[in-house]
Amino acid sequence: MIYSNQDRMPTILIVDDEPANLRVLKKMLEDQYRLIFAKSGEEALRLIERDLPDLILLDVMMPGMTGFEVCQQLKTEQRTKAVPVIFVTALSDEVDEAKGFDMGAVDYITKPVSPAVVKARVRTHLSLVQAEDLRRTRLQVIQRLGRASEYKDNETGMHVMRMSHFSKIIALAYGLSKSAADNLLHAAPMHDIGKIGIPDSIMLKPGKLTVEEFAIMKKHPEIGAEILGESDSDLITLAKLVAMTHHEKWNGSGYPHGLKGEDIPIEGRIVAIADVFDALTSKRPYKEAWTVDKAMAFLHDQSGIHFDPQLVTLFQQSLPSILYIKQRWQD
Repeated sequence: MIYSNQDRMPTILIVDDEPANLRVLKKMLEDQYRLIFAKSGEEALRLIERDLPDLILLDVMMPGMTGFEVCQQLKTEQRTKAVPVIFVTALSDEVDEAKGFDMGAVDYITKPVSPAVVKARVRTHLSLVQAEDLRRTRLQVIQRLGRASEYKDNETGMHVMRMSHFSKIIALAYGLSKSAADNLLHAAPMHDIGKIGIPDSIMLKPGKLTVEEFAIMKKHPEIGAEILGESDSDLITLAKLVAMTHHEKWNGSGYPHGLKGEDIPIEGRIVAIADVFDALTSKRPYKEAWTVDKAMAFLHDQSGIHFDPQLVTLFQQSLPSILYIKQRWQD
């Protein structure tokens, strides 16, 4: 891992009460990383207050605060809890290792240290940090795009929040993994991003759209897919899929492609039912909110027509969780 200048080098804090150990680790790492040093747990915490490192190599057995105590404190504070801690210690008992991981450490290196092992572990965990930073940045971009689309719609930010959480609840009930459900939670706000490309005269029209106007409105899934484009991000790819397919219907009468049944991706089917339920039960300038009973009756009437019948059943079974979300994020 080569960096072109000192400013771009990841910062590693090395904590050990033995100067000889600090010198050994310094020699191993100084060519590739910016290093700062502490000879005690207390000194380490003071340094971290003014110079947050990207990774910490932490001795366990030190006078005063032990490495376990330092790690435990770091993991309780918002600013420092995400900084990876690797214990570097002469302790090699499995109980000690288990305690270290319980405290929140990401890895364990035993002394005497091997240069190859130290470099590999540091490189691996810094790469994981960079990957998490990239994922977080992509998520922020998606969230901001979702906010942008709200300015072109009569819907509210709370609608987007609710239907996204509804989508996660249904996804878990359907059997998707927690990771997949979380991704859908974050991608669902993009479902109507294509409305950015629809003229205000149509988007903000208070009355019913004409046939010609509705034909233009029906282009927003494809516009959304075009905005999101091709990406190597799983999250953006999923957002594109949701944007393109959430107006498809189980019987094939939806748009833009007239997909039918299980040809519609499960994520699009989930977002469709979450979106419609919240829209029906929310007050808008052009309508009053439906009661939950009336909205559920509509979902059942449209089972096998608009909505996947299995999802309607799961939605009904999940209604207590759905109504909790609805109450929590009111307009």
